[in-house]
Amino acid sequence: MAWFRRRPRSGAPGGRPVNQADLEHLTQFVSSRRGVEGFIEPQTTVTETTLLLVAHDGEWTRRRIESPEVARRFAHKMSMPVYDISLLGYPQRMRDYNERQRRRPQ
Repeated sequence: MAWFRRRPRSGAPGGRPVNQADLEHLTQFVSSRRGVEGFIEPQTTVTETTLLLVAHDGEWTRRRIESPEVARRFAHKMSMPVYDISLLGYPQRMRDYNERQRRRPQ
């Protein structure tokens, strides 16, 4: 029985290869909002490395990315600052945005 068969890992050293659709989504987010900063969320036992983008008003998006190095290269290409989330934590404006969204009438 193969109940617990593992999925094969990609050949990428940090995780799965870069997904073009994810990069396009991140690029569109950066170019359509102002004051966007990137936050690298490290790989855990449950999730792969992700890049969290947070705009000036706290609106955010997140996508899986191959590695922290790829996230840094993406941020450099987009001319935006990038930080390690484990060192800085989540920005307050993101938490405020989430709270505003939760309080919005449905």
